[in-house]
Amino acid sequence: MIPRAILPALEKELTTKEVVVLTGMRQTGKTTVLQYLFDRTSSSNKAFIDLENPLNRKIFEENDYNNIWRHLQPLGISEKKEAHLFLDEIQHVKQLPSVVKYIYDHWGVKCFLTGSSSFYLKNLFSESLSSRKIVYELFPLTFAEFLTFKGEVSDFPISFAQKAAQKNEIAYERLIRLYDEYVRYGGFPAVVLEPNQARKFKLLEQVFTSYFEIDVTTLADVRETTKLRDLILLLVARVGSKVDVTKLSSELGVTRETLYNYLTFLERTYMIALLPQYSQSPDRQAAGAKKLFFSDSGLASYLGRLSDGQLLEQSVFQTLRPFNTLSYYQRKGREIDFVVNSEAALEVKRTVSTRDISMLKRLAKSLRLEKSYVVTYTYSNFTETIPVMFL
Repeated sequence: MIPRAILPALEKELTTKEVVVLTGMRQTGKTTVLQYLFDRTSSSNKAFIDLENPLNRKIFEENDYNNIWRHLQPLGISEKKEAHLFLDEIQHVKQLPSVVKYIYDHWGVKCFLTGSSSFYLKNLFSESLSSRKIVYELFPLTFAEFLTFKGEVSDFPISFAQKAAQKNEIAYERLIRLYDEYVRYGGFPAVVLEPNQARKFKLLEQVFTSYFEIDVTTLADVRETTKLRDLILLLVARVGSKVDVTKLSSELGVTRETLYNYLTFLERTYMIALLPQYSQSPDRQAAGAKKLFFSDSGLASYLGRLSDGQLLEQSVFQTLRPFNTLSYYQRKGREIDFVVNSEAALEVKRTVSTRDISMLKRLAKSLRLEKSYVVTYTYSNFTETIPVMFL
């Protein structure tokens, strides 16, 4: 098991009572993480059940939920002591949230669940397990995780100030080749571990195919799936840009309402992410145009051609996303690529000048943001810069 940054938080959940839901896009490693947690559970009264197997789904398709125990007994589960159930790919059993609620309420069963679509989870689990669940999201690898998968040390400082202060050119030269690989092929674990470059793109093709054949087919309320496919291809060219709904709906030949529905589906199934515009007023932030990113730079590269600048900003997004709240700022020609946790301003540049640094600092100060740094692809000794691979 190659460590993921999310594991310490999930390990703490082994001793809590709430239902733990791990969601995220396909092939981000959810099954591997669930198996790891199963192995870490000290209790012997436990079972790992793969719900992609139609036979296993029958266990939870009983009209009388009390009969579920009868099906679990051959798997070594007893109702006489606390049980732990690890259920993989829960979207295959539509009534599962109700089943989990019942066995949680009546027998205190500790459940760990994985599912590939937050669209499914948010619509069904919000109704059935409102106060009984904790949801975690697993994304493609950050660059630090990528380095771990490559057998490299990735103990970067946590704070932006420390990252800027402790950067060094020797480490930069050692990591730049690996960062170029990360930007080009992305952070899906199987893709990262594949040594053959041609097969990397074949694996990315499989990621997109499985998404389209499974998530789109089973979850999308879309009459013309070709429209959704065409929208994905149109969006690739807009990575790092604001989404113009009027223009997109015209190009696609659908209404604005339909386009909004498509974007919501793509976001909730982790194909894309839409960042709000930063504002100190929550209402104004919610109302502004959103800035677009894909889930993974490798997947975006497979789907279309991105500029070096787009790929760089996309990779920064991937590294920041798992543990931060992100937004952006753009007004009257002034721009901040990422506002992190409403306290730090980050501008992404391939090369940096003193003018870039001073302009960002002034803009951040006007927005009452405490910190500002320029994230760079090329190495810079300026105090206010962070090489992109050290994020």
